[in-house]
Order: sequence, then C-alpha cells, then structure tokens
Amino acid sequence: MNNKKLVALTFDDGPNLTTTMDVLDLIEHYEITASFYVVGNNINSETEKAMQRAVSLGCEIENHSRTHSVMTEFTAEQIIDEINFTSDKVEAAVGRRPKFFRPPYIAFNQLMYDTIDMTFICGNGAEDYNDEVSAEERYKRIMEQVCDGMVILLHDMAGNFRTVEALKMLIPKLLEEGYEFVTTSELFERSGVTPQPNTIYTNVHQ
Repeated sequence: MNNKKLVALTFDDGPNLTTTMDVLDLIEHYEITASFYVVGNNINSETEKAMQRAVSLGCEIENHSRTHSVMTEFTAEQIIDEINFTSDKVEAAVGRRPKFFRPPYIAFNQLMYDTIDMTFICGNGAEDYNDEVSAEERYKRIMEQVCDGMVILLHDMAGNFRTVEALKMLIPKLLEEGYEFVTTSELFERSGVTPQPNTIYTNVHQ
C-alpha cells in the first residue's frame, strides 16, 4: 500500500502536435506522468510522435475509441472495431496495447461491458471542453474535487489552450499539497486495488 496521496492526470481526444505537445512540455518540466486517452482517427504518422514522446516521459496511452461516437448505439461488431482499431494503432506506435478505456461522452451500457475486455475509466473533470469555462475556473473545479485515488479528466484536443493555462496552476499546487501524479495503471497498482468488471472508475477507492 501507499502512504502518499495519488492522482492520475488524464487527457482525452488527442493526439495532436499542438495542445498535446504543450501538455507534454508541462509534464516534462514538472517531471510528472499522465495518461492520454486517444481517438484512433486522430492517430497518423505525424501525431504518433506525440504519443511516442509521451511514452518516453513515462506516460501511458489508453483507448478513447476510434470515432468518438455514442457507442451505446453500436452493435457488438461495431464496438469491437472501435476498440481494436485504436488499440492496434497505439500498439504499432508505442509498443504497448492499452489496458484502459474511457467511453466517449461517458456513455456506456452492458453490451459495452460484455464486449470490451478493458477497465472502464471516467474521472472528475472541469467541463474543459467548453471554451466558456475559463482557465481559472477549470483550476478551481479540479481543486474542489481532488482527493487521494482520483482520476482527473481533462482534454488535450487541438486548440484547448485554457486547459494548458489551468495546468500551469494545477500541477504545482497539487505537488505543493503533497500529491503524486501517476499513470492510470500505477494508480490501481500502488493503491492496492484490482479493477473489477462491470465498473467504471472515477476514483480507485470508490
């Protein structure tokens, strides 16, 4: 078991060579790690470089579907295609197959649980996909929710500079408060928690 307060910083909707790289600059500067939940259709020979850089910094690449669709409307075959397409792309780029899945829009059902052999991850966010939410408000919302074992859900989609600005406040503040940033895998492992089926996690201690 672990005595330190742990959080998993996670990002959805990449990879890209703009916001993803800005986030990685901060991760490198503060010598922390994070997990990137990528959309398969965003992966190409150029954006692979962002994933490879992330892995070189100790980060993990996880699965956020191929098309970022509402997958509760899909058949089992369509679900499998969404997952395998992205996992295959990730594995080809970084040599590791994703173990965790975040459903687009956090929309999921029993068919998805039955079909996807991965741990489902949600997280506490700040509506940072909404341009109307300021960087200061994003920082405030995360700080109001943060606790040991929590998954922080943010977005590194292209152009999301307000989240980059929020991170410049959030990362040093959490470090100051004694939090350690870990990957999704490490959050479970170091908390002594075994992921359970038919469960979506926002905090490993839920």
